[in-house]
This record gives sequence, C-alpha cells and structure tokens, in this order.
Amino acid sequence: MVLSSLITCALPYTPAKHRGTLLKLCKHCKWTVPGRSGHQFVGTKGVYRRDQRGLRCPSISGDCEIDLHWKRHYSADHGQVRVRFAPSPTGFLHLGGLRTALYNYLFAKKYGGSFILRMEDTDQNRLVPGAADAIEDMLEWAGIPPDESPRVGGPVGPYLQSQRLGLYSEAAQTLLESGHAYRCFCSAQRLELLKKEALRSGETPRYDNRCRHLQPAQLADRLSRGTPHVIRFRLEPGAEPFQDLVFGRNRHEVSAVEGDPVLMKADGFPTYHLANVVDDRHMGVTHVLRGAEWLISTSKHLLLYRALGWTPPAFGHLPLLLNRDGAKLSKRQGDIFVQSFARRGVLPEALLDIVTNCGSGFEGNRMGRNLDELIAEFNESKITTHSALLDLDKLPEFNRIHLLQRIDDVERCCHLVEELREHIIQMFGPQIQEKDVLDEDYIQRVLHLRKGHISSVRELVTPTYAYLWIRPSVARQQLDELTSESATIAMLVIELMEAGRGKALTTDWLGAELKAMAKKVKSTKYSTVMKLLRLALSGQQQGPSVAEMMVSLGSGETCQRLQRVLQH
Repeated sequence: MVLSSLITCALPYTPAKHRGTLLKLCKHCKWTVPGRSGHQFVGTKGVYRRDQRGLRCPSISGDCEIDLHWKRHYSADHGQVRVRFAPSPTGFLHLGGLRTALYNYLFAKKYGGSFILRMEDTDQNRLVPGAADAIEDMLEWAGIPPDESPRVGGPVGPYLQSQRLGLYSEAAQTLLESGHAYRCFCSAQRLELLKKEALRSGETPRYDNRCRHLQPAQLADRLSRGTPHVIRFRLEPGAEPFQDLVFGRNRHEVSAVEGDPVLMKADGFPTYHLANVVDDRHMGVTHVLRGAEWLISTSKHLLLYRALGWTPPAFGHLPLLLNRDGAKLSKRQGDIFVQSFARRGVLPEALLDIVTNCGSGFEGNRMGRNLDELIAEFNESKITTHSALLDLDKLPEFNRIHLLQRIDDVERCCHLVEELREHIIQMFGPQIQEKDVLDEDYIQRVLHLRKGHISSVRELVTPTYAYLWIRPSVARQQLDELTSESATIAMLVIELMEAGRGKALTTDWLGAELKAMAKKVKSTKYSTVMKLLRLALSGQQQGPSVAEMMVSLGSGETCQRLQRVLQH
C-alpha cells in the first residue's frame, strides 16, 4: 500500500478546509466535482455538512448519504499529510527514536505535510526532569524540527498529554455509556496474584475480566464508597484485518490472548492505548509511522476507533534498529543517546545518514546524502520488514564525508571556523603566542588543507595538531641527532620562503621546491631532510606532509620557527 492508495479521511476538520478528489458521490443528487484539486466541496446544491456517519446533502429530502465518506487521494500539492512523533519524556532521545522521528519527517516533507511532536507524558511516575525539552532540542540540532510541538505551538494543542486530560475523560465516558468500557475495582494485590498464578501454570498473565460482570447494584455500592478504580476497554471478538504500509495485511485477535486493557488509570491519567487514539484523532493525524513493536497493538487500537465511531489513520510500522550483531539497542548504552553524539562532535547530517543508510525506504543506498537528498529519495513503499543493523564503527567515515561537504560550503564553513576557534581557545588559551592563529583566514586554510583527512574538527585540537596553534619546543640537539647539516637545511628553506614571498603557497609548488632544495645538501638524504623539517616545525616525527605544514603555517611563521633552529 502506498501513499496514493485510497485512504479514508480521518481528519476532524470541516470539509471546506481540505481539498481532494471525491471518488463517489451521492447516488440520489448526482452532484459532481469537476477536476481534482481546486474544489472545496461546497457545491451549487447546498453546503455539505459532516457527521459521524459520513457526508450528507441537505438539499435532498431525507438527507441522502454519500457512500464512501470522503475517501480521497492525499497529494503533495495540498499539504494534507499529518504525521507525529510521540515520545515519552521518561528518558532522552536515543538513536531508535531519532530514526522514527526522521522517517516521519521525511514522509511529511516528501508529501508537503506537517510533522508534529507530541509528548506522551501520562506516566507521571517515570518522567525525567528536562527530558521533554532535551528531546525537542535534539530534533532541532538534527535539522528535523517539528512544525507543531510543545515549544512551537500549533492549531491542535496543547502538545503535552498531561494537559489534555479532559479529552481522554470525555472519550472514556463515551465508551462507558455505549457499553464498550466498564469500571474495574480489582486491587493491585489481586492483579499481582493473578499474574503469579498464571506464571506458576506456565501461562501468559492476563486479566480475567472479572469486573465486566458486576451488577448495577454492586457498581453503585463501590462507587458510593469511593473505591479506587480504573476504566477498562471491553475486548470483543472480531478484530478486522488492516493493511500496514510496511508489513502488509495484518490481523491480531486481541480478545483471544489478552484480558481487557486499562484505558484510564485510577489517578485519572490515560494509558497509551486510549491517549494515542484520542490524540491522533483530534490532531488530524493521517498516517501513524511507529516502531514495529507496536504492530501487535494496532488491532486493539482499531477496535477502539470502531467503538468510538472514528475513522482510523493509515498505519505503517518501521522495522527495528539493532546493533551490528543483531542485539537490541539498549538505553543502558550511554553512546546511543543523541546528546552523546552531539557532545562528541558528530555532525547531525552524518547521524541521519548512517541511520538511514543501514535500513531501507529509499530508491538506492549511498553514503554522503544530505537531508534534502534523503527527502527526495525517500520512498515508503521501499521500506522492508527486515531489521536495520547499525554499525557505529562506520560513523567516523560518515562524519568525514559530511565534514568535507561542510568545509566546501562557504556558509557552513564559517560556522565550522567559529566552532574550531572556540575549541582552540578552550584547549590552548594562554599558550597561544600568535593571535593570528585565531583569524578566520588562518583557520579556514587549515580546514581546507585537512578536509578529507579528519572526521571531526575536534581532531584539530588534539596533540597531533597542536603545532598549528602553539609553537613547539624543540631542542637543537634533537635536530643535530638527525644530521649535522640542520642549520644549513634551515637556512636553505628560509631562503626558499623569502624568494617565494608574494607568491601563493601551494603544496604542489612547495613539494617540488623542497625536492630541488634537498639536492643542494651534501650528505643528508631527502627523507632525513623532511624528518628534520617536520620536527622543527611541529615537534613531531609524524603528521601531514612538510609542504602542507608550511602552507598551513604560512611563510612568516615557517621562517620564525626555522630561525629558532639557527639561534640555539
């Protein structure tokens, strides 16, 4: 099933706000809609109104009813797709959550729709202070900010479930009045005994639906005494099959394997099952893209939609994101939280790239895709049921590719310069002798020379690259141990740099000149000449080519460091 398939409209909005293609009209009045998208469903025979049973035409005696209840195509032209990412702020955003949010974002942007962030904070005992803000922070950091959220606001707020309790109570009351739900007074102790007995017998624990059968007098007595209770949904046989966008045709006969689930807890807060159905309905969610672990619950949710008389959204369940060895990503692994990647200098586009590269849902697969390319290449019909195996050992390579792209982009490179300058000051601060190393031109030159070689700008403030920001301390004795011609070599290089003043230094030009200069030295091999120059310039025996070091430092600083060789 793909997006262009027929989907029953689940939006609670008035028809005049939403354009589309009316596929089958009233069989009595024969009113027609010309074309596809320009009409707002207000016709010459009267303004149409909508109720729970469908669309009715008031111009005909008896209110004739349209058969297909506003079935339509969703298209990118009208921004009608609405998807949501609904995490629980009981912890911080991890890679699995980021991937779910990303696929929802890509789906929304692919079809010109809206991406909603909703916080499912009804489990008050497990809330982590600051987690809700941190989740939204990380979505913004990743470059996939929500169109509607607790922070941004929107037309169907509030976006915190704890602020929507009235809606859940109203829905629960509707279910009670229709007989689809009932009050349960079973104590926690009784439920625990049921669980232990089931486990002792080797059975799956389930509620025995005891309170289903309370007589009105018994119910009234418990209520009059103020006995704590929950509201349970009455599961009935007859779960209908549904077409999942990823897993295809599915059906789960919930009543055969589960006891009646709790909808409203004794504290007045809803469970996930009720809250997500009510919120998706009232927020106009058209497609629910969530983790495959919720696939088995979908039949239960569809029963709730049916009991409430609501048309459900389309469902698509995303395959699990697993470790490379097939093990489940664990929140106990500190490094799977998005914040930890941000702190380590991982680029957001690299993180988005790796979590999509290891999975499915795209026309092809390649490293180095930016967000615009991910949106353009996303295809929900390509999502497979196979779990995605994430190999984080490859992340440095993804980061290297995306860092190179950032350096080549003028605007984004300016941001990298600022970031690297902060790291330099933080790491070396008072040790910096020449403030020129903090100049934009200097830092930018270093970035361009090292692009493709580094995976993070933070590498440039490690000891390997300290020579770029502070002058090394090298004893003359160290240089003389390499060759007795150290002073001669230093003088020749200074003369070379003086002769090239005013000329743009390049690694190619310097590389050729250094080879020619080495021939003027009587008894020192070219390789030793390079070792001596590298040691004099950087204080290290390994690193970038000597030509690159000299281009990075510039003529003046290169000569300054070699002068010190002659002075000691």
